[in-house]
Amino acid sequence: MDVNEQNVKDVTERVDSVDEASTEQDAIESAVVEENPEFEDFGSMTEGELVEKAKELMKSNPESYSSLRSKMDAIKYNFYKKLRAKNEELKQRFIEDGGLPEDFKPVENPLDTELKEILQNYKDKRIAEFQRAEAEKQKNLEEKKRILDELKQLLENDEDFGKKVPAFQKLQQDWKAVGPVPQSEVNSLWNAYQLCVESFYDNLKINNELRDYDFRKNLEMKVALCEQAEALADEKEVVSAFRKLQALHDEWREIGPVSRENREPIWNRFKEASTVINKRHHDYFEQLRSNEVENLAKKTALCEQIEAIDLSAINSFKEWQDKSNEILALQEEWKKIGFAPKKDNVAIYERFRASCDKFFKTKNEYFRNVKDQLSENLAKKIALCEKAEANKDSTDWKATSDLFVKLQQDWKKIGAVPKKQSEAVWKRFLAACDYFFAKKGEQFKSQRVEQDDNLKKKKEIIEKIKNIAIGDDHDASFNELKSLIAEWNAVGHVPFKDKDKIYNAYKAAIDDKFDKLNVDKSARQLDVFKENVKDMAEKGEQKLISERKRLLRQYEALTADITTYENNIGFFSVSSKNAESLIKDMANKIQKLKRERETIVEKVRLLDEATKKE
Repeated sequence: MDVNEQNVKDVTERVDSVDEASTEQDAIESAVVEENPEFEDFGSMTEGELVEKAKELMKSNPESYSSLRSKMDAIKYNFYKKLRAKNEELKQRFIEDGGLPEDFKPVENPLDTELKEILQNYKDKRIAEFQRAEAEKQKNLEEKKRILDELKQLLENDEDFGKKVPAFQKLQQDWKAVGPVPQSEVNSLWNAYQLCVESFYDNLKINNELRDYDFRKNLEMKVALCEQAEALADEKEVVSAFRKLQALHDEWREIGPVSRENREPIWNRFKEASTVINKRHHDYFEQLRSNEVENLAKKTALCEQIEAIDLSAINSFKEWQDKSNEILALQEEWKKIGFAPKKDNVAIYERFRASCDKFFKTKNEYFRNVKDQLSENLAKKIALCEKAEANKDSTDWKATSDLFVKLQQDWKKIGAVPKKQSEAVWKRFLAACDYFFAKKGEQFKSQRVEQDDNLKKKKEIIEKIKNIAIGDDHDASFNELKSLIAEWNAVGHVPFKDKDKIYNAYKAAIDDKFDKLNVDKSARQLDVFKENVKDMAEKGEQKLISERKRLLRQYEALTADITTYENNIGFFSVSSKNAESLIKDMANKIQKLKRERETIVEKVRLLDEATKKE
């Protein structure tokens, strides 16, 4: 194998060593890739978008496929990160459904195959590109060796000095025009070239003016490189600054010598600037390593937190779900923590995975033990489905609506069912409910027009109430107001969205007139209560019964208070000090309580009338 073939083989192996790395190593290298200023965050893209992005990059005809490496690495990293996350989620569901971890098989993703083909195409093009570059470098090496041979011959022959200078300058230009050579040959080749150049200037005693001119030009270029190197100390991106420094070193090697007195000072200046950048680069990766140690401590703490959970103390679905949420939260926290040191990274992950697996295995065993309960719940829900299907064609809208509401309430009280039947039984129940309420909705469409008309009538009644003129004859005004209130109560329902607004406007209008007519509070309460009775009637007879029971309790309480006050009056003697005043106060309270009791009696009467209508 010749030198050129060996270089090509080395390039191919280097590309393979990057592209064929393990998933874990890919992830670790990605932590460094993310610090690259050229890195582009593709984390928000879906798998499909990442594949399309990779296609787009391959079709962009870049000057160099190596320039796409950070983007292709980022696409590869984010794609497989998402793919692993999905498979992990599917595995978790598989385990939760009673499967064993070792029986889980990841779902094949066609995008995975497509991305691998793109990445393989990218790798092939990179290899071809590297091969061309290495072949070009080998060619450049041979060219520079030829130039070195001519320089040596020029140094050795005894030609006239005037003829040597143009030939020497021509060889210098040819040397600079030649492109890069293999990295392994750079230093030795440059040293040989520098030796020839320095020998030409020092040993042949060339014209001092020409020599000084070249020295000055070289010094100017090296000073400029020093300034650029010193400016890199302020660059925020450490890795980028380090790479730029390497490029400056390559340029330094191509510049000719400077005068003897300037050689060491200018080199020391350049070396000091390089030392600053190299130290920042070293400190940067030291900090990365320090962060990895901190990450190991954080991950160890998460492991200990999960391992400390007393699995034997969890005895209900809710407790298992709460603990599952805690574990999932810890897993999310784990994902946010960076990598641990390479030697510990796999071990700490396996420890974390084992503690999580133990938890979910125990949880699955618990759920398997309650399968009978799940089956019983399924039977109950199927019974509700059958009942809903048996009544979905009923036209007894009020009773059947109440029935469906109760069925839905009963459904919510029933616990979980097996996941495989959960969606199907829910859809069956929902279909019956939707069918009935859709028919009911069609039936009540015609009522909307009537409700709009009722809204218009109630607005007109409010205006009439507002326009009542309160004159000297309050009885006439009060009778007019009562007539409008009766007219209001006779009007049917209005659209639900306007119900509160129109009632509040009505209440404000009659309260204003009541105030001006000095109508007592009980009369107002009865008027308001009539409207409330209508609302309760809409909600069903049970609502009316509940309100009647509540009012009867109030009635009994008021009767007890009245009896107490009446008994207390008997204890006072008219001749007692302040007795007359106290007896008068108690008598007033008794009258007030009796009026309240009479109001309650009237309210019960209104409820009884509404119940009969039902």
